[in-house]
Amino acid sequence: MRKKLACLHAHHSNISYIETALSHYDIELIHFVDPGLMYRMMTDKSFTMSDGEKKVRDQLEWITQSGVDAILITCTNYIALLKEKALNVNVPIIKIDEPFFKEICEMEQQQTILFTNPATVSGTMNRLHQYAELHHKRLDIEVKVIEDTFELIMSGKNEEYNKAVQDYIKQLDTTQKLSVAQLSMVAAAQEVEAETGKTILNPLNTLVSSMIKELNLEKTEQR
Repeated sequence: MRKKLACLHAHHSNISYIETALSHYDIELIHFVDPGLMYRMMTDKSFTMSDGEKKVRDQLEWITQSGVDAILITCTNYIALLKEKALNVNVPIIKIDEPFFKEICEMEQQQTILFTNPATVSGTMNRLHQYAELHHKRLDIEVKVIEDTFELIMSGKNEEYNKAVQDYIKQLDTTQKLSVAQLSMVAAAQEVEAETGKTILNPLNTLVSSMIKELNLEKTEQR
């Protein structure tokens, strides 16, 4: 039976990444998009961490009732707010950042990780360091935030956003290992890779192989 995967996104621009990445596999994708949580956390100081955790929990429990076989969370901020012990969900929760963390932890040299959304840095880096500690890995990472760009993607200005990310990456030290932490940054990173030949790690690279194993996906015949 064809499996159904629910994808929870903070922005609709992430849909095409997942659709393309899994286009050759026999799986039905059902997308849920809610930018409201991110906007609320960025603008409402009265909106607490507990409020955010409850919102994520309610969303995931509601999505489960759609009869899906698994849920993929593509937003790192959603993942950071997820408290699985309090979650009443009976399907696998796939976090886009865990395969990404695994690859980061395999690199022993100094590296730089880029963000555009300041609100997701703390949660993501805390999870990364916890992952590294659990797997006995030592990290030497510098975090950089590309300021005043995330508002562009949230406003639907995708081209301006991608250009700002590309321009920032191009002026960095090319000798350091580099990664982008957010799915929304993948297109810009891939453009720079194609132009410069420099490898830039991103969360999408590592997701597909992990999901094939997790969900036992099979390839479809190409038309």
